[in-house]
Amino acid sequence: MAKLNFGGVEENVVTREEFPLAKAQQVLKNEVVAVIGYGVQGPGQALNQKDNGINVIVGQRKNSKTWDKAVKDGFVPGETLFEIEEALQRGTIICYLLSDAAQIQLWPTVKKHLTAGKALYFSHGFGITFNEQTGIVPPKDVDVFLVAPKGSGTSLRRMFLQGRGLNSSYAIFQDATGKAKERVVALGIAVGSGYLFETDFKKEVYSDLTGERGTLMGAIQGIFAAQYQVLRSKGHTPSEAFNETVEELTQSLMPLVAENGMDWMYANCSTTAQRGALDWWKKFRDATLPVFNDLYESVATGKESQRSIDSNSQVDYREKLEAELKELRESEMWQAGKTVRSLRPENQKPAEVVA
Repeated sequence: MAKLNFGGVEENVVTREEFPLAKAQQVLKNEVVAVIGYGVQGPGQALNQKDNGINVIVGQRKNSKTWDKAVKDGFVPGETLFEIEEALQRGTIICYLLSDAAQIQLWPTVKKHLTAGKALYFSHGFGITFNEQTGIVPPKDVDVFLVAPKGSGTSLRRMFLQGRGLNSSYAIFQDATGKAKERVVALGIAVGSGYLFETDFKKEVYSDLTGERGTLMGAIQGIFAAQYQVLRSKGHTPSEAFNETVEELTQSLMPLVAENGMDWMYANCSTTAQRGALDWWKKFRDATLPVFNDLYESVATGKESQRSIDSNSQVDYREKLEAELKELRESEMWQAGKTVRSLRPENQKPAEVVA
């Protein structure tokens, strides 16, 4: 365990240098890791573990699209791919990667197979933290922990294939065997984490729900929509409004922030851009701070979790979701974006060579 300074605060982190893959393989050599769910996080985590030499199996409903996807990805029915209940029976570590709503529905079946000494692994603190709403209360004789990659399962897999790693948090809720720490860290390395930082279940889900609704997804779409609307209302074309609102941010500026930080990005922009950004960022902070405080309070009091459970458990959830996504997809801004993306050089067909 290394102690690193994050802006003046020391935190415990685990790096791949101190906990190499060979050590993770040794810790997990007698384990059967059963990945339950093959939707958002399942494929990336399962495939990365498989490629890292971990004994991983997938549990999924037979004759479903996700079952077929697992087969296409190389999992073999009857060998490394099983119906959910058989995978639960075979697994010594249960990676519970279904959606939060689906976890609630399947919990009675999962709990039945959590025999003494097994481990229950999450990638989200939702089910445990809000257990009064979810009903997910594990037996006392199993380890319970989480590894939460800070990104989608798609990003986790892509970065793994590029030889990189997505940073993840880890937390231990229950250590029944005395081996929870080495088990969770080994799994964190095995799924492809670049490094692991320490948290707890409550902090993970509070920060995660705030982030998803805030700067990661909700706030960024709201800010995009507001600026685009202002530019269009002032006579700017869709292509100009989209380029100045989204394309320049995602294609040019954010990669610079990711590489070296906001101050470096500012220093490498025009002096006019620097001046404007420095003059306006605190105004945007002050304008949005009350919204973020309201958001965090809604998360901490369980309002957001209850709304998610109520909404995502409805039988027509998928149809309603598609209608909301369609509204985004068919908006002028994102239709303009579709055209803009098609014009990127990497998306152009090679020109024919004329002899």
